[in-house]
Amino acid sequence: MEVSGDAGVPESGEIRTLKPCLLRRNHSREQHGVAASCLEDLRSKACDILAIDKSLTPVTLVLAEDGTIVDDDDYFLCLPSNTKFVALANNEKWAYNNSDGGTAWISQESFDVDETDRGAGLKWKNVARQLKEDLSSIILLSEEDLQMLVDAPCAELAQELLQSCATVQQLQHTLQQVLDQREEVRQSKQLLQLYLEALEKEGSLLSKQEESKAALGEEADAVDTGISRETSSDVTLASHILTALREKPAPELSLSSQDLELVTREDPKALAVALNWDIRKTETVQEACERELALRLQQMQSLHSLRSISARKASPPGERQNPKRAKQEPT
Repeated sequence: MEVSGDAGVPESGEIRTLKPCLLRRNHSREQHGVAASCLEDLRSKACDILAIDKSLTPVTLVLAEDGTIVDDDDYFLCLPSNTKFVALANNEKWAYNNSDGGTAWISQESFDVDETDRGAGLKWKNVARQLKEDLSSIILLSEEDLQMLVDAPCAELAQELLQSCATVQQLQHTLQQVLDQREEVRQSKQLLQLYLEALEKEGSLLSKQEESKAALGEEADAVDTGISRETSSDVTLASHILTALREKPAPELSLSSQDLELVTREDPKALAVALNWDIRKTETVQEACERELALRLQQMQSLHSLRSISARKASPPGERQNPKRAKQEPT
């Protein structure tokens, strides 16, 4: 491997960010290290270093790992340092080289990745493909799915969504803000709950609450003994939903819209037995899930309405006037 020391001298006052890259010709094992500030700079150096005749231009740069054509400066800037490129002259076609080993940012250990990591990588790609079909479905995603998109590699996510790296970075930033807002809401509810509990302990509400709890406890015990065997098997919720309901301070913010709908449809008595809660707490959580689901559906409807309005405004003026002319003809 050879490393080129001629990275170009910037003009006085000019500041350039150089990205180290590795270059080779198709079907060749000899690699050259270069530093380039943009794609055009890398193409120019590829012609000089790899001795590509100018009659064979234009030169196409592809990723050595899978032959992905790199023709966007934003995507180029998102790639890691020491990415391997293959320079294709004129009408040359990329061919995989077993000795290449893929792009330089993939370490040898990554080939020994376990099945858990592979499953996680496949999962965020499935979520990304879902967004590619309908971006508004992002409103229906769970916190876990949103966090996976935030943590996904920017360059790979941009490739899945067919968007520029800058657009995907903005999307990930927005998703992180959504997660932060949900966490703030969750903490606010926790503080409110602590405040209410403190008030109950200070006043006479405590004694009344104890009396009501005793009465409710007797009823709950009677109901539980009668229905526990019949209803414990009636709960059809997945284990991750039950876990979220038990452990999350505001579970409605953590669940996806599909999970919220399943919770609202569940029988309160059966759900109370499954969670080992009293019926009042169970109904309160179900009501919170129902409100959150209604809010998300309202957001979806608003988004679709805005899209319809935008589509009508974007249509040619002649098309918007046709309906009015059709009404005037009978007169």
